[in-house]
Amino acid sequence: MNMKVENEMALPTTKSVAVMLLEPYAGKLARTVLRGESGSNTADLLDQLIENKQKFISQIMTSKAPVRSCEDVDEAALSYAEVKALATGNPAVKEKMALDVDVAKLKLLKANHMNNQYRLEDDIARNFPQQIAKLMEIIDSYKADIAHFSEHKITDPEQFSMEIGGKVFTEKKEAGAALLAVCKDIKAVDAAMDIGNYQGFNMRIQFDSWSKEFILSVKYEAVSKVHLGADALGNITRINNLLDSYPEKLSEAQQRLEIVYEQLANAKEEVGKPFPKDVELNQMLERLAELNALLNMDEREENAEEAEVAEASEVNEDRTVRGSIHEKLQKYKEKNQREGENGKISRNHDFGLE
Repeated sequence: MNMKVENEMALPTTKSVAVMLLEPYAGKLARTVLRGESGSNTADLLDQLIENKQKFISQIMTSKAPVRSCEDVDEAALSYAEVKALATGNPAVKEKMALDVDVAKLKLLKANHMNNQYRLEDDIARNFPQQIAKLMEIIDSYKADIAHFSEHKITDPEQFSMEIGGKVFTEKKEAGAALLAVCKDIKAVDAAMDIGNYQGFNMRIQFDSWSKEFILSVKYEAVSKVHLGADALGNITRINNLLDSYPEKLSEAQQRLEIVYEQLANAKEEVGKPFPKDVELNQMLERLAELNALLNMDEREENAEEAEVAEASEVNEDRTVRGSIHEKLQKYKEKNQREGENGKISRNHDFGLE
């Protein structure tokens, strides 16, 4: 029983290191967790972690568009043969590493160029025409509103008139108070309610839950909005300033339309242009393929030499083993022969034959 316990206590304890890759969460990169006891060989694990990070970062940097996942494969990672060749000062490996960096940069520039080409095609076919159509509609609406406002504009301050809730107010102060009263009666949130008209424009009021303010909109063809305050006369002034700003709004819309037309013309000039460094990139790729083939050939030659050395070593080891067995058999035969002679002499002595 004691012997069994001693044997169990004498068993060596194994130390292990567990590596667990956690999936990205909440926009964070994957993490590697190392668990183990002291004495574990964590250097190799850390080296592997650094290599994997290099692979992932390289794929992100050379991708045509932002991505959220990577493959655990990267051509930029050096093979063992390349590392040995680099350590020995092989110029082919140094040239390959420089070409890898240059090719990666040019590929990234080409990917950005292609993305810009796709964006320009989409702008020409859809975005710019939509913007132009919308701006032209806004311009036409402002022109119609300006013409309508010029016909119904109150030029004499003594001729003020505003209809609110079916009642016409001829005093600004009373009209402003009526607006505030309407605001207090609004129960629905973000729901517009028609309240009357002013200088030929329909007026609507709604409570904006985001800004916590009442918003008044005026409409004939276009719709314009203004935030109301707590001052009765001040709200009337805000509405007048909004209507007076229509010519300025028309000018801004026309300027935006000119800018969009210029952008459309520039896009038509740029679309279809090839990547300016495409020839240089192709030349680098051809040279890189030559270097990769050369390095792969060197690696195959090294593997063949290592295989020949290993085969010769196995042959020598086999010969050594066979020679060792032959020697043991010879010694065993000699030993048996000596024992046989000694036994014969002993028997002759016992029977008095000597």
